[in-house]
Amino acid sequence: MADENIIEIEDIHFAYGDNRVLRGLSLRVPRGKVVAILGVSGSGKSTLLKLIGGQVKPQRGTVRVNGKVVNELDNDGIYALRRGMGMMFQAGGLFSDLSVYENIAFPMRERTDLPEDLIHRLVLMKLHAVGLRGASRLMPNDLSGGMARRVALARSIALDPQLIMYDEPFAGLDPISLNVIAHLIRSLNDALAVTSIVVSYDVMESLTVADYAYFINDGVLVAEGTSQEILASKDPFVFQFVNAKPDGPVAFHHPAEPLCETLRLA
Repeated sequence: MADENIIEIEDIHFAYGDNRVLRGLSLRVPRGKVVAILGVSGSGKSTLLKLIGGQVKPQRGTVRVNGKVVNELDNDGIYALRRGMGMMFQAGGLFSDLSVYENIAFPMRERTDLPEDLIHRLVLMKLHAVGLRGASRLMPNDLSGGMARRVALARSIALDPQLIMYDEPFAGLDPISLNVIAHLIRSLNDALAVTSIVVSYDVMESLTVADYAYFINDGVLVAEGTSQEILASKDPFVFQFVNAKPDGPVAFHHPAEPLCETLRLA
């Protein structure tokens, strides 16, 4: 049933010019779950988030969010849809000239008419949820990489969205910060009764927090399943990706003529 899935993607085709990024992709995101979208860099993971958020439109296929076809909505419809979404950007996306407190308060002031005393309480609650209530007066440049991600996470839940999307939330983090962020994604999803999409190439950490995972390669869906099913999969692509094997369907070398011929021509 449609109401069981917050997102339904059917036969999506998308290209940047001649570069075909997605080629007939279909998947479902059930409500209340953490779903991981996994794949190598350039496989179309982040583009999928842009399609869900209405930043780009597919050349073919449909993207439904909460029963609405995103690629058929006008600007007002897209804006209304996004009010129910939270986004944690790959680079954090914090406003460098605003304090931690002001970064969290920003969407509340922009999109609500809440009084300032209530905003103050909500900001401190969101920061407390990610363990950074004591850092509210710091500036983004004063934060470590892990702290900045946690502030970005607090901002993504500022307005209690139904859907939170995480674009490479584990990239560039030390093991401790990575584990903290992963735990927060899982615990916040369950505590707030939201739906989370984690786009990542970090397989093991994603499978730790996800209820279900999809693998994308070369613009198509190559595998899906629970964490246990993915780890036990014998699919060549999944096996290579999960076990970080250099040889397999994903080639290390970009297509080129044999090295000996190149050197001979040189």
